[in-house]
Amino acid sequence: MIPAEHHDETLALAVTSVVVRLRTGSPWSPAEASLPEPLRSPGATFVTLRRDGALLGCIGTLVPRDPLGVDVARNAAAAAFDDPRLPAVVEADLQAMHVHVSVLGPLEPLVVHGWDELLAAVRPGVDGLLVEAAWLRATLLPSVWSDRAEPVGFVSALWLKAGLRPGEWPAGLRLHRYVAGEVSGPAARHLDRAGRLDLA
Repeated sequence: MIPAEHHDETLALAVTSVVVRLRTGSPWSPAEASLPEPLRSPGATFVTLRRDGALLGCIGTLVPRDPLGVDVARNAAAAAFDDPRLPAVVEADLQAMHVHVSVLGPLEPLVVHGWDELLAAVRPGVDGLLVEAAWLRATLLPSVWSDRAEPVGFVSALWLKAGLRPGEWPAGLRLHRYVAGEVSGPAARHLDRAGRLDLA
């Protein structure tokens, strides 16, 4: 998880990545050596972008491979421009854009044997869930509990996202859960920093 003293820097990395891609058309990534130690460690993150509560994009990784700061920058740009569900972010979105970074903990197998057992086992407000069944795969972040307070609503939304019918339990279905640390804030406070970035 990201210590509180690095929250602003984490959000600035996300905003800078979006702004550079928007204004230059090129991807940007921070130099690993420039990152503080907590952001140099491998990390798995999701970046969610919203404007006035409406989703602009959400993209992430489930397993840590790259330095956390690099992962944040890459996922922020992907959320802004590569989420297939939504149009790309435009300049007018920036001042009103809200950035939410979820830093995922390790995936933990969740061994349950049916729908009702899953509803009893999931921890409201705590668990993110990953479901896999054959070629179907989907996840919902712990932050989604703010929209769906009851397990049946959360799990049903996950099933629908994966292309499954709520209550359905295909053979070979696999579940993992994870917790996440959350960092969020308005993009506007970091736009000046992004604009002053030396791209050389």
